Amino acid sequence: MTFGGGMPGLPGGADEDTPVFVISVAAQLSGLHAQTLRSYDRLGLVSPGRTSGGGRRYSVRDIAQLREVQRLSQEDGVNLAGVKRIIELENQVDALRLRLSELTEEIAAAYAAAEAATAAVHASYRKDLVPIRRETALVVWKPRRR
Repeated sequence: MTFGGGMPGLPGGADEDTPVFVISVAAQLSGLHAQTLRSYDRLGLVSPGRTSGGGRRYSVRDIAQLREVQRLSQEDGVNLAGVKRIIELENQVDALRLRLSELTEEIAAAYAAAEAATAAVHASYRKDLVPIRRETALVVWKPRRR
């Protein structure tokens, strides 16, 4: 059984953010040396989960990020400081997209509430009122003085 892109099957209830892989397995899955993973962790490029004893545990998302760090540095020639900045900016964009989605939902809910309130006001109008025609003229009457 594989998980996205050839990842081994995950234990029941685990998702791509669940830290399940020990460093040796993560190194093998990412195609990197375990010391490289430790170095990336120290630099803050990939931050795996930790066990109560302090051992690193990598998630599927961590493995994908390790591969991306390697691709950016090897294929695109980006230094590790640049890779870190790219990751930070991508995380910022993801957070902004999430916030935009939340605000869009809030606006839609506000519009729906406004429409419901408008409908309630219209429903409360008295039905015995009669509209007047717009071409009705207003005449001012001045009584004569005696």
